[in-house]
Amino acid sequence: MKSLTAAACSLFLITFGADAAAGEGWRADLPWAILESKLSTSASLIDTGFKDYASECTPEFVNFRYGGGHASPEDTWSIRSTYALIDQPSGLCLPHLACGYDRCNPRPSANHTYDLHAQDITTMAQEVAVPDAFNPALQDSYFNDPSNPSLDLPSKVLHPVDASDVVAAIQFAKEHGLELSVKNSGHSWQGASSKKNTLLVNMNRYTRYAPTGITNCDAQSLGIAIKDDLSDQPCHLSVAKNKPAVIRVGGGENWDKTYRAVKDANEAGGLYHIVGGASGSVSPMGWTFQAGLSGDTGGTRYGLGADQVVQIEMVLPNGFHVKFGPTEWKDASAEGFTVPRTIGVTGLCRTNPEERDEEKWVWEDCPNDFGIDFMDLWYAIRGGGGGTWGVVLSMHLQLHDYVPQLHDYVPSVEYRASSSEECLATVFTGGPLVNPWQGPLTDPLNVEFVATYVMTPSVLNVTVHQSRACGSPGPAFNMPMCYGEEAISQAWITFLQMKNVTGGTECLERSERGGLPSSSPLGSRFEGQIADLPSPGIAAYAINGVLVPKAWVEKVGVQSAMNMFGPRFISNYYTFGSAAVTTDQANSVSQAHRDAGIMILGIDTGSETFWRDIAPEMFDLKDKTKFPPIFGSNHAATGMTGPRKDDWTKPCPGNWTFEERLAGCVSFQEAIYGTETLKRLEAIKKVVDPNNMFACNNCIRATEEKDEEAADQEEVPTQEDKDDGVAVKEEDVGSTSSYHRKSFLAIAMMIGAAVNCFVY
Repeated sequence: MKSLTAAACSLFLITFGADAAAGEGWRADLPWAILESKLSTSASLIDTGFKDYASECTPEFVNFRYGGGHASPEDTWSIRSTYALIDQPSGLCLPHLACGYDRCNPRPSANHTYDLHAQDITTMAQEVAVPDAFNPALQDSYFNDPSNPSLDLPSKVLHPVDASDVVAAIQFAKEHGLELSVKNSGHSWQGASSKKNTLLVNMNRYTRYAPTGITNCDAQSLGIAIKDDLSDQPCHLSVAKNKPAVIRVGGGENWDKTYRAVKDANEAGGLYHIVGGASGSVSPMGWTFQAGLSGDTGGTRYGLGADQVVQIEMVLPNGFHVKFGPTEWKDASAEGFTVPRTIGVTGLCRTNPEERDEEKWVWEDCPNDFGIDFMDLWYAIRGGGGGTWGVVLSMHLQLHDYVPQLHDYVPSVEYRASSSEECLATVFTGGPLVNPWQGPLTDPLNVEFVATYVMTPSVLNVTVHQSRACGSPGPAFNMPMCYGEEAISQAWITFLQMKNVTGGTECLERSERGGLPSSSPLGSRFEGQIADLPSPGIAAYAINGVLVPKAWVEKVGVQSAMNMFGPRFISNYYTFGSAAVTTDQANSVSQAHRDAGIMILGIDTGSETFWRDIAPEMFDLKDKTKFPPIFGSNHAATGMTGPRKDDWTKPCPGNWTFEERLAGCVSFQEAIYGTETLKRLEAIKKVVDPNNMFACNNCIRATEEKDEEAADQEEVPTQEDKDDGVAVKEEDVGSTSSYHRKSFLAIAMMIGAAVNCFVY
């Protein structure tokens, strides 16, 4: 195996010896000069291609290693970071190197079976457990071939700095029949922010609003009615929710910039809390629109990311610059909800799109032939995914009250299973379920305690309110992070007594922490910035998350649930809690997200056991015309599907090609949203973007309606057909089921390496 340095040299000799960038001169027949003449002086419009990707992006993956976080300043100088990628000149770089290719796989994909694709991803992901096990600089046939047909890179990139730039780009694309892609930091495990033959709108240099974007919402200073220009609409809604303030976040800002803006405001005397993602480099836009799971910033107490939005500003595929938000609502407390039900949404169109001075923008009612229902748009965007409805320029997000528990910014506490010799010898005797990096965090006793506290709190004499104060941010952490009134310490004592464990009260360590995910320490590579977790990986590992209903866990008990899922139970997200009651009942986040107690990653949905025995216990599969939502969209990767369409008790065959799986299996989108919600989203998409100008990979699209008879006659391969002529040998490529087993181990290793990121 070559060293990293030697491998990098090998790569660059190939790269710089290549021909001009594949995207250079793309669509030279179009009058690009006209578009450039309409852009601001700080905006840029450039041709891009493989050469840019290889020279700007690949070195981060070759010269730095995969790692979990910023345990020490020294470590950060050897670990990859998305922060090193997002500011590269071309704007092409992605947190997963392989996502610059079709289906996040550099192997040319014609007639590939899913098993072969899965094996490729597994091979690339070996770097998670074994550094340098897979090096892209050595894979000359795929990663280093500028003519690779699987390259899925935009051919031209626009870096807008203001709204007029985005309006000009969309109007130009509309006039000339171009497809657009959209990107902030590129954190999509499905490759949604990169696509060949598109004009990419990279928002990273767009106007920053967060540093000065906080508005206090005082009911006494607001008028009785919302202003015609909707300028005070966010505060009217905030007051209706009994919340203190909102923050405006720009379409190019990430959680690092947003968190630090709130922190600065608090240090200046504010008392605010914001719900967001665990990784600083993640965009609030994409994260929020995929539901937004937050286990370490109070999501279990305050709701999902989609619930935090109070106003949206964007440019639609029709070229209109709009802003919209709820203007009519109804108290829903009698129904058990903690926020009002949205019953009316108002939107406005900007009538002077060329004006760059925001103070001079003119907002008026949209034209009579506008044709888009803002209530539908409000529903679709919050939960229906990013990058497919247009370009979001900014959002107003809800800020919550400071919880007066500790004298620190957005106070919270964290509980971690102790790794002391005494605790390992007397309490956490089961050992880590997967690997030693995780220590007692994944000891069965600790796993069971956290699950019990979060999902069946009454067993521990804990109230629902106390339970919802705590969550956990991702796979294998099993560290409750709590905001407000909680009862972890007393519950731990009760739990030990229930399990007949003598002593051990000191084996759950309590520490005070701020409300931010951890920051990079002084002297580190990206000093002071919110940790980039996990660090960029070559592969976007094809994982799925099953939203296990809280009611089902309450019915069977935590111990039974753990026995059913085995070691996979540790690969979890505790991010739901209040999600069932914090919805405005006008969003497209699936009911499965609202009802979940836990999301488990890496469950073997490629096995018949899951679809035949497990899924029917947790979900209602009786109505064969309506597939229910089952999967979560967080970290959802390309290629995953539900079961066979003709038999929901059987998994989608791994030896089918992607095209065969698309025709014969429940799509991953349908398994996320459910049949009914997906149909509604597709119908809204057809109105908002009938020509699929925004058709990002694995996103909601406007589809042609098929008559039922034609759909019934659509040829779907049978398993017997495939068995008669399997092109890939079992010994060469693991089965889908074996792939899922490997995927779980890789996920556990990946998260194990990341656990140290949560040392404060």
